Amino acid sequence: MTATIEAVIPHLVVDDATAALAFYKQALGAEEVMRLPAEDGKRLMHSEMRLGDARVFVRDAFSDRCAEGQDHTPTTLGGSAVTLHLRVADCDAAVDRAVKAGAVVVMPPEDMFWGDRFAVVTDPYGHAWSFAHALETVPA
Repeated sequence: MTATIEAVIPHLVVDDATAALAFYKQALGAEEVMRLPAEDGKRLMHSEMRLGDARVFVRDAFSDRCAEGQDHTPTTLGGSAVTLHLRVADCDAAVDRAVKAGAVVVMPPEDMFWGDRFAVVTDPYGHAWSFAHALETVPA
């Protein structure tokens, strides 16, 4: 019997999940769906936000509960090898909104050979986000 995958949900680990949720609301227009505070009342064990039709989980790092003593974030790793890509109506406006909220531009909006206007930012928690909107259809 083969398992059927219903969805891929990014699970972001950050240093301050409460602040990160506020940033994602302001920078990306995310809608918070739920949050589950940790026993210490300071950190979030789990939260969920919605970006368009996508779900993203966000939680605080819990090094104190990890067998190796570390629960890694992009900050502890020195960056992230993953970029979360958002299809948007206006790449430039999405970048401007993210920057006003505290993101840093890694690659400014540019018209790309594959037919999109494309840009990349890094959020204050070390996660990379790319934005794009279609300019034209380019044959494969």
